[in-house]
Amino acid sequence: MAPKSDKATLVGAIDEGTSSTRFLVFSSQTSRLISSHQIAIDKICPREGWVEQDAEVIMEAVRECLKQTAIKLKEDNEMDVSCLSAIGISNQRETTLAWDKKTGKPLHNAIVWLDMRTASTMDALLESVPDKDKNCLKSLCGLPISPYFSALKIRWLLDNVEEVREAQDKGTLVFGTMDTWLIWNLTGGPNGGLHITDVTNASRTMLMNLKTLQWDDNLCKFFDIPKEILPEIRSSSEVYGRIADGPMKGIPIAACMGDQHAALLGQKCLTKGSAKSTYGTGCFLLYNTGTEIVDSEHGLVTTVGYKLGPNTKAVYALEGSVAVAGAAFAWLKDNIGLVENVTEIEALANRVHHSGDVYFVPAFSGLYAPYWQSDARGVICGITEETQRSHIMRAAMEAICFQTRDILEAMAKDCGTPLYKLQVDGGMTANNLLMQLQADLCGIPVIRPHMAETSALGAAIAAGVAEGVEVWDIKDIQAPASDTFRPRVAEFDRNNRYSKWKMAVERSFGWEI
Repeated sequence: MAPKSDKATLVGAIDEGTSSTRFLVFSSQTSRLISSHQIAIDKICPREGWVEQDAEVIMEAVRECLKQTAIKLKEDNEMDVSCLSAIGISNQRETTLAWDKKTGKPLHNAIVWLDMRTASTMDALLESVPDKDKNCLKSLCGLPISPYFSALKIRWLLDNVEEVREAQDKGTLVFGTMDTWLIWNLTGGPNGGLHITDVTNASRTMLMNLKTLQWDDNLCKFFDIPKEILPEIRSSSEVYGRIADGPMKGIPIAACMGDQHAALLGQKCLTKGSAKSTYGTGCFLLYNTGTEIVDSEHGLVTTVGYKLGPNTKAVYALEGSVAVAGAAFAWLKDNIGLVENVTEIEALANRVHHSGDVYFVPAFSGLYAPYWQSDARGVICGITEETQRSHIMRAAMEAICFQTRDILEAMAKDCGTPLYKLQVDGGMTANNLLMQLQADLCGIPVIRPHMAETSALGAAIAAGVAEGVEVWDIKDIQAPASDTFRPRVAEFDRNNRYSKWKMAVERSFGWEI
């Protein structure tokens, strides 16, 4: 076991995202990033609309990131892993997998959050619902019935994968989201690994009651999912257990949060009314509603923001999710071949001063908040003989900004108060044009931290404040240094362009029948 050093002022964070796995180490005194290692993770697309990942490959990547960061700490910083006081986990949400608790082997590839195979499962479930109301369960779980959330993925695996059914018959079947898989493996796997999740990840399954913060009998019955195959729900910040082997052996795992919730904490959105937007494969905007559960009437979902300890109250949030943000740039590169590298997009988009009245709705797998239209498909509107690829690049950027405005408008209606600034994070925020367009099209300042990896920082903070670790005082954590992008366009121009965006969105509806 790695002893806790007097110098244990570092906190680690496993950041398991859709496109990569990373391990980052932060100073609990300055919040400065000390060391990190990153490994890209491939997606598997066996059919149109199906998106999977190999859970064993992800686990191997996590272990390799821990190993390489331990080496870097020694070689670059002359620090031993004993300087690590705890490790937190930030993970892609809704991605769902089943495995055998005896063998430790996955029974199917993980079904990734943006996978659409469960649309038929959703349709079958809605047949039993009066008026086929997608919101019939929102009073319990805060979420609409959608292929996005984990319960439908679990149901699909139970219905369609023979190995899953066989494990269920043998009593060896367990389910989890990606956090559960990581913690189970890191704490021993088949040899005593912990089968747990936290309230933030559980709140994305459609199976947890937002008020009790436990698996709900009525929800499990609706989806016909036995509770005994689900992990135990814990708070986001507590010592769950210790790493069982490898260079980090003995270091406590003391936090677990869905990546968007971790970013809310990493941006220090700790007060009611504060909000952040994370730009990655998708785009996710969370608005802190304090200890109050706010039911959205305008297409948003209600979720748990975080719960910092088993004896503290949960903080809730409203969320708007955009399925396609950075994924649109990847599509322009990989599918259409308009660029050789996504890093070229900003420069190309800067060659023109406007989008040429082109509007791009990247509804590749339907639209999420606030529309919840699984039958929507992508459209590009307004093309003329004058349209150049730079206009399409700029329209792709504006699509991200317009979708964010859609969510901001819904939040203002639900909460009664519009945001006066937008805090942003994620890899895409390095794009200065995107940030300026976001300010222009929403009409509010956009605040970008110099250290964009706030999901990992949030997981580290949650681990550092856990009882028994306590190397961080959350009251003393300073908001990160930042840049501010202010609106530069007139309100009339902004609203005119937004009206045309709404016209383009309407044209994307009803394509998948």
